[in-house]
Amino acid sequence: MLALTITTWVLSGILAFMFLMAGGMKLAKPHADLPMPTLQVLSPGRVKFIGAAEVLGALGVILPPLFGAAPLLAPLAAIGLAIIQVLAVPAHRRLNEPFIMNILLAVLALAVAVLSALAFGGVRL
Repeated sequence: MLALTITTWVLSGILAFMFLMAGGMKLAKPHADLPMPTLQVLSPGRVKFIGAAEVLGALGVILPPLFGAAPLLAPLAAIGLAIIQVLAVPAHRRLNEPFIMNILLAVLALAVAVLSALAFGGVRL
């Protein structure tokens, strides 16, 4: 059980870090300064919404297990982050941008969802 918990914390930390960086960039930078062409196509409000969802998802993966509250919230947050990445794939493909990182992050988010459900008691198999 200890190895499962350590693995969950490490993967959750990586996932949260990636989404805090990406979401924070979308929230902090002006729309014209965003680096990806995909974000330039979207409206500024939609980009801010996506950034807020990413930041909240990252916090949802880390904070509930850290404080021992709402054990089901961490797996749901990870699933939400996976959904964000799955929805990003067609947007990147439309502009012929690389989308492999989106698939990798979606798989990582799903792994964190399963591991956190097992390690932190959200779901018992």
